[in-house]
Amino acid sequence: MTATVAASQPHALEVLDDPVEQQRFTRWVERADGSRVADSAFALSGMVCAACAGQIEAALQQVDGVLEARVSASAHSAQVRWDPSRTAPSALILAVRGAGYDAVPDTAASARELRRSERRKALWRLFVASFCAMQVMMFATPSYVAQGPELADDMRQLLNWGSWLVSLPVMLFSAGPFLRGAWHGLKNRRIGMDVPVSLGILVTFVASSGATFSPGGMFGHEVYFDSLTMFVSFLLGGRYVELMARHRAAESLEAALAAMPESACRLLEDGSEEQVSLHRLRPGDRVRVAMGAAFPADGRLEVGATEADESVLTGESRPRPKLVGDDLVGGSVNLASPVIMRVERVGAETRFEAIVAMMRDALTQRPAMARWADAWAGPFLWVVLVLAAGAAAAWSVIDPSRAVWVAVAVLIVTCPCALSLAAPAAIVAAAGQLARRGVMVQRLDSLEALSRVDRLFLDKTGTLTEEKSSRGPVFVAPGFDIEHLGPMASALAKWSSHPLSKALAEDAAWSVQAAAVLWHEVAETAGQGLQAADGRGQIWRLGAFAWVAPAAGRPAWAQPHDGLEVWLGREEQGAWQALACITFDEQMRPDAAAAVAALQQAGIALTLLSGDRPERAHRLATQLGITDVVASARPEDKVAAVAAAQAKGQRVGMLGDGVNDAPVLALADVSLAMGQGALVSRVHADAVVVSNRLSDVVLAHSLSLKTIRIVRQNLIWAATYNLVCIPLALMGYLPPWAAGLGMALSSLAVIGNALRLSYTPISKVQ
Repeated sequence: MTATVAASQPHALEVLDDPVEQQRFTRWVERADGSRVADSAFALSGMVCAACAGQIEAALQQVDGVLEARVSASAHSAQVRWDPSRTAPSALILAVRGAGYDAVPDTAASARELRRSERRKALWRLFVASFCAMQVMMFATPSYVAQGPELADDMRQLLNWGSWLVSLPVMLFSAGPFLRGAWHGLKNRRIGMDVPVSLGILVTFVASSGATFSPGGMFGHEVYFDSLTMFVSFLLGGRYVELMARHRAAESLEAALAAMPESACRLLEDGSEEQVSLHRLRPGDRVRVAMGAAFPADGRLEVGATEADESVLTGESRPRPKLVGDDLVGGSVNLASPVIMRVERVGAETRFEAIVAMMRDALTQRPAMARWADAWAGPFLWVVLVLAAGAAAAWSVIDPSRAVWVAVAVLIVTCPCALSLAAPAAIVAAAGQLARRGVMVQRLDSLEALSRVDRLFLDKTGTLTEEKSSRGPVFVAPGFDIEHLGPMASALAKWSSHPLSKALAEDAAWSVQAAAVLWHEVAETAGQGLQAADGRGQIWRLGAFAWVAPAAGRPAWAQPHDGLEVWLGREEQGAWQALACITFDEQMRPDAAAAVAALQQAGIALTLLSGDRPERAHRLATQLGITDVVASARPEDKVAAVAAAQAKGQRVGMLGDGVNDAPVLALADVSLAMGQGALVSRVHADAVVVSNRLSDVVLAHSLSLKTIRIVRQNLIWAATYNLVCIPLALMGYLPPWAAGLGMALSSLAVIGNALRLSYTPISKVQ
């Protein structure tokens, strides 16, 4: 209730400036100079067309301290990055209100109340317009059916007066959003789609009122109240359908947000318990989670065994078993029994919050095709105004009695609502469908890029193979003990997010002793391994053999092994010496073969891009049917391979998960990162496969193709509609009510076509 009250009472907005309160709708970003900037999400109301987004963005960017403002017309939301030393959330909301709209922090309660209020107002406006339109049609029917002197002039005049009176609620209430939108647009020197609509409404009402008050005056005796009220009804009906579609997308995001509990039961050192807000949790806290409750943060299971429902995060409906030491993800649901967890990541650092942030960012983006449509919408409106004025002038000579309604019909029929909705409606619907499946699109333009990919580079370890590998044989140099070296390797591995390092760090045989090992001056070289100093200052390395012992051959004590290898060594008198070789057996993901076959069937050439040894990389590629392999690839080799493919004119995609994949993910035309991968790789990726299912990569490609087809269909429909109807309106064959119906149906057709992406069964997409 706090945010809702604050939004309705200006003096209470300062509540939102409290740092603790801001955590509900703000995440903090560290800049290179060490300073912090805030990234806040707001839900907007009062928007009626795509041009409103530009007006709100302009108002926000005028606030001192606003670094970036992105507004989504399709999602009715804003993402604002601001400097906390120069402004505050209250100033941002006041700026939005000054532009003629309203905003509240994008939290579940306030956003839900805002949607409810917006839906109620929209429904009332539609009801008033439709009800009045029916009454006006009753008054207008005698004029249409009467012949000759059957309808006396005084009776016709009385009916016109009745129509005028019934049209007043439509003008004063139902048409309010269009008139206000046009006024705010003109005041900000921006012509939006509300301008021609409002001109048509006002011209029709003024001309019809003139004919009603003075039948023999300059406006003649014809009235168009029936066309006016029907037009407003049709347009409001179309916008109400759009509103409901947008609210469904917002409710999907809200449902995800609702998965996180409001508080947690924290265990204190003396054995007592306390109920605390999630904002008060800190890494290292022990938390009791009841059966049926959601895990409040990311961490590890410390006491008990259970099953977790992670469908809200990955789209996977089957519960996952959880044993002591297993990872727990905030927002997933504890299904089997009460457990105790150790908190590792809280707030914005959790996987759940990262997913929500990706969804918010995606919904506030404007795809390139949408920006193209918006760029053409402005000049197009100027052409419309010229056409309407020319039509009025021409018909004032041909038939003055029809000049007004021809000009009105031209203004109405040419409103480019469908053109502006064609791209964003489809792309946002597709992004929502992918999010429900477990693929989070971070850059909406990537859907178009993904549809054009003809070569996909695939990482091996952690991408085509399972994240966790099982430990195999361990070989140790003579004179050394694995009981001593194993915990040292496990402790050092904790500093890396590489899949093999994670498997080594979590090894049950060494993890307990590893807690007592301290490393200093730890540094990681992407694609090679880790280097660190022990308590005596001696330098150690963990990683590939060429990194651990660069000048030595493979030692005789390390028997050949077909699996993956992690080497541990140290510097001895200026030379590097390998001391232990820890082997792992990796497993291919169960859906890897089917996914590879489906991508190849779709016409995409595949290249296995791996830092592993050539024999291992080629063996895996042979099992999957991949003929193009780049093995023993360092990060720079991966970048060179992608750049070479791009130089040949190929449109390149990259699927990876490791730190060493970040440069190549950034270079590719479109990039996807596995959800369990390193944070740096997810930051550089255009989409994140949170579900970790390769089959969802196939789904993303299939859905991207369908999305682009639907966008093209929408653009063709919008253009064809205008090309057909504008000449009809100019020639006087299209009355204003028919123009209004056509415009509303055109927008409905575009939205309905786009919504097919939201309801397409996954099996049909694949």
